[in-house]
Amino acid sequence: MSPTPAIARERAEEQPRLAVLIDADNAQPAVIDGLLAEVARYGVASVKRIYGDFTSQRLAGWKQVLLKHSIHPVQQFAYTTGKNATDSSLIIDAMDLMYTRRFNGFCLVSSDSDFTRLAQRLREAGLTVYGFGERKTPDAFVQACDKFIYTEVLRQDGNGDEAAPAGTAAAGKEGRRTRTTAKKAAKTGDTASRRELRRLLDQAIEEADDDDDGWVHLGAVGTYLGKLRPDFDPRLYGHKKLSDLFRAHPKWYEVQERGSGGSRAIYVRSLR
Repeated sequence: MSPTPAIARERAEEQPRLAVLIDADNAQPAVIDGLLAEVARYGVASVKRIYGDFTSQRLAGWKQVLLKHSIHPVQQFAYTTGKNATDSSLIIDAMDLMYTRRFNGFCLVSSDSDFTRLAQRLREAGLTVYGFGERKTPDAFVQACDKFIYTEVLRQDGNGDEAAPAGTAAAGKEGRRTRTTAKKAAKTGDTASRRELRRLLDQAIEEADDDDDGWVHLGAVGTYLGKLRPDFDPRLYGHKKLSDLFRAHPKWYEVQERGSGGSRAIYVRSLR
């Protein structure tokens, strides 16, 4: 039986209220479905705004998805060539929303390091900041967020890519090439990447091991991974869940399920 409207509203109010602010100049419309689904994992998107000069043909791809997802476009004309007025408009709105004290967190969608200080300021105010951007995002912005999700893992199979305008033939070809390369890298991985992954996982296990018996609850490991690297995501390594990532490396880690029925818990330990 579906919940009544009153119960549905009560449940929604219990979830964190999030403001989703999108920099149209540094984000691609092809990721919007996956992006909003990801946002829903962390709370309710009470505000959804996108900033850019929508009179420009370069942002034509966004116009097709705004109405579908009820995203409010904030038109920002380019007053001077070479100057980005969009960033300023987004930052001003973010500060206005912050001072309303109606939100628990912000989702900043951009690959631009200019939003680094904004992310820091929002966190200083006690708000949770989720960043969304491409793999080219400068590390300063990534580290300024509580959690950073690379949009490549949110992209659905289909047209679009991170560099070419959405809907073009070049975008389709480059997008398929990007996905193929990413899947191959996640499956094989070079030696340096594998070594860094193991170092990171080992560190998280060690930090979360309160009993000093080697076995650690998977949830605690995930929490420490988020603290060590805001951009850590098992999907970057070809696995949907963190438990699948550990199971994929049986020579490195042992995975154990404890309990029964709905109370089962997953524990891991390093085999080094």
